[in-house]
Amino acid sequence: MQSSPFTFRRAIIWIGRLVLGGIFVYAGFSKLLLPNPHLWPMFVLKFSLSMNISSFAQQIESYKMISPEASQVLAHILPFVEIVLGLLLLIGWRLRIWATAITVVMVGFLAAVTRAYLLHMDINCGCFGTPEKLTGMTVVRDAAFLALALLMTIFAFLEAREPHPWAAPEKAST
Repeated sequence: MQSSPFTFRRAIIWIGRLVLGGIFVYAGFSKLLLPNPHLWPMFVLKFSLSMNISSFAQQIESYKMISPEASQVLAHILPFVEIVLGLLLLIGWRLRIWATAITVVMVGFLAAVTRAYLLHMDINCGCFGTPEKLTGMTVVRDAAFLALALLMTIFAFLEAREPHPWAAPEKAST
């Protein structure tokens, strides 16, 4: 039996799955579980899930794009969505669906970060739970992740059009 050829498209798909899937899982967990640096004196509250979500909601609200109530809802939903999307991307099941979803989420992240940067907002990114100033490198990083997500999605759709080498019928030797 012939092994699957390793092509540039498949390499990009694998790199995208591993990098973006790992980053999304880490970003989701960090928003939920990393200690809140604003609560150093209160050791017990430092590891509180609700306090971390509340802190993340404040970071979302600082972008001034949605209402405080919507920020609370998004802060409660987004970390779990990131974890699930990251795991599904790492697993590779229904790759075209999850790669498209990751690409759409990355477009939203890049739009929010670029808007805040262009408006010269002095805020924390909120990308990985811990306070990180929003800089030009944040925009470049998100743009690079979006480019990888877009390439991975396009290549996943192109690969799905072709039959897999293991499923192709054997060539008749004469």
